[in-house]
Amino acid sequence: MGRVNHGAAVLLCGAALSTVLAAAAWAQDDGRQQATTATGKQARVTLLQRLVVGAGEEKVAIDTPQAVTVVDQEDIDREQATTTGEVFRSVPGVTVIGSDRLLGEAFNIRGIGATDNSADGSRIVVTVDGAPKFNEQYRMGSFFTDPELYRKVEVLRGPASSTLYGSGALGGVINFTTKDASDFIAPGENGAVRLKGSYGTNGNAGLVSALWAHRFNDSAEILATGNFRRSDEFRLAGGGLLTGSDFNAWSGLVKGTFRFGDANEQVVRASYQRWSSDAQDQDYAQTGTQAVFGTTDRTVVDDTFVLSYENPATDNPWLDLNLHLSYSNTANSQRNHRAGPPMEVAPGIFVPVVPTGPGDVGQTAILNDTDYAYRTWQFKGDNTMEFTGESWQNFLTAGVQISRQERLAARPVGTAALRQHPEGTETKVGLFVQDEFVWDERLTVITGARADFHEMTPSATIPGAARVGGLALSPKIAALYDFNDNFGVFGSIAHTERFPTLDELFSYSATRGLSPGLQKEVSNNYELGFAVSGHDIGGGSNAVSFKATGFYNDLTNLIESTASIAGLPVGTPYYRNVGQAYIYGFELEGSFEAGNFFSRLAYTNLTGINRATGASLATIPQDILALTAGGRYEPWGLEYGARAVFAALGDVAAVGTGTASAWTTVDLFTTWKPQDGFFRGTEVQLSVENLFDADYRPNLAVDRSKGRTFKISLARQFGY
Repeated sequence: MGRVNHGAAVLLCGAALSTVLAAAAWAQDDGRQQATTATGKQARVTLLQRLVVGAGEEKVAIDTPQAVTVVDQEDIDREQATTTGEVFRSVPGVTVIGSDRLLGEAFNIRGIGATDNSADGSRIVVTVDGAPKFNEQYRMGSFFTDPELYRKVEVLRGPASSTLYGSGALGGVINFTTKDASDFIAPGENGAVRLKGSYGTNGNAGLVSALWAHRFNDSAEILATGNFRRSDEFRLAGGGLLTGSDFNAWSGLVKGTFRFGDANEQVVRASYQRWSSDAQDQDYAQTGTQAVFGTTDRTVVDDTFVLSYENPATDNPWLDLNLHLSYSNTANSQRNHRAGPPMEVAPGIFVPVVPTGPGDVGQTAILNDTDYAYRTWQFKGDNTMEFTGESWQNFLTAGVQISRQERLAARPVGTAALRQHPEGTETKVGLFVQDEFVWDERLTVITGARADFHEMTPSATIPGAARVGGLALSPKIAALYDFNDNFGVFGSIAHTERFPTLDELFSYSATRGLSPGLQKEVSNNYELGFAVSGHDIGGGSNAVSFKATGFYNDLTNLIESTASIAGLPVGTPYYRNVGQAYIYGFELEGSFEAGNFFSRLAYTNLTGINRATGASLATIPQDILALTAGGRYEPWGLEYGARAVFAALGDVAAVGTGTASAWTTVDLFTTWKPQDGFFRGTEVQLSVENLFDADYRPNLAVDRSKGRTFKISLARQFGY
């Protein structure tokens, strides 16, 4: 960590914490679940008080014994995000790698998540409306979509979320929720049309979007939206252009919602989402500039279909049923590889990185014309039963999750096996149960357990490969105790196990063999923290909340590639378990909301150590402090503010290009949303990113920072 910057960050966090605690001491009434305060004024809702999706009792983030952040529609619009990764700028513990290239985005949560191979999908669960999203390809990202499609993103940090979402979520879970027609239809109206355009000066980045929402009656509504986004190559703050960052991308969503039964409380939702990009002559390495890999033409198409059924059955405590069926297909077709500059393999010795031909099965075979795809079918069902007493409630959730994923890697010419991208099928059946006990509205105890039965079936083209199966367990216990309406403490213990992926089991090379003996990665995670909140501080209509979480994650049987390790005997497994590591740290998150002022704080401190060597882990990002402050003038619908991000010195040269230096960036933003008059329905967003054109490199990035960018978004909605 950077000693000077880190000390300053701690002082800033301490000052902010002192302010929040002092303010909370004057709080008169919590009222977290109320629409109005005790004085009858409209209560404001802070970042930590937004509803969190999950089984059991609906909670706000501050009442959850887990580190949770919810990013809503207002936050997404304010960011004017060009890529999905930009949505997470103020979320503690989350780093998006390769976010400046549309095809290079991969996630890192609390120091867990790969940098070059983008194998984060096996350690971080990512869903869209509940549909699992996964992609693993050398120097490619893992998630392809457009931020304009979503109204909410929920981030659950830590492996405790494995119980409900699947074993192996060592880092956590990211849930994306698509927009609904009801988000845009005003009371008394039947529908709405919304048009939006955005422009960014850096790269001449533009967006054109159109949305139609219609309510047929009280039981049926539909939403259809389409987006086109493009950009030239981005300018770097230090000069020059970021090669391979130019793109054209189309995206669209059709979503229908149908309600029926008593009080229309039963809901069926059906949605189809498509994202596509046809990128010509793009850098093969999308996670960071690696010119030696040359360029290629890529067409990436991502499809997601979801059909769900909800029956809360409010008059039946034994029934709260959710059924979910989904299909996802992420396909990447690459053609016409062009060689880059030769790579230096020894002092003064340079060799070109090019495939030898269509039938090549050597180390450079991945550069050939190939059609890759991940196709995933999933069914998930759960039911929650409620038991109540005079001073207690109990919510018992049980469910099943069944998925089948096919990995395809076909070459149009040649039939040789793919050594580094093996084809195969993964089948999983998960059984889970979670119990949530609430006593006197003060003590919440959540216990849960999950068993995932797993089978990996390799393609017949992989010599010597055999089917691999196993069982992974994910138990947990978490508790939250509210001493009063303003202060509570929480803690949790969670265990999860991650199956090896197809890549890890069945990749091989001329000198490295298969890895059938790989053991599951294991995580034992411990968390402890406290939460502070209050309303009507000093008699005004305002809200304050603060949450601090400390954690220790003990990791064993970690898996690493041996492909680049010299001196190993021929036939050494391509992947191996390397022992133990631990990651520990703490996160601070706070918000203050008032009539004409708001502020937010997010701070992450991480340390990761390889137990075998004592060295720092290469997946640990820099310590980051993000401070946001702004004001509002509600009669005009005006909001404005600034965000400053402080990064400490990196502990380790995570990507082999030297330890990252400390850096600071400043962004400005303003929003105008008039509520009355001729301009009602108009939205104007203005922002300046990297105001002072700071030139830096984040510790998990290969490339340096984007230069100063001015952005503007104009939207107009018409109701009918």
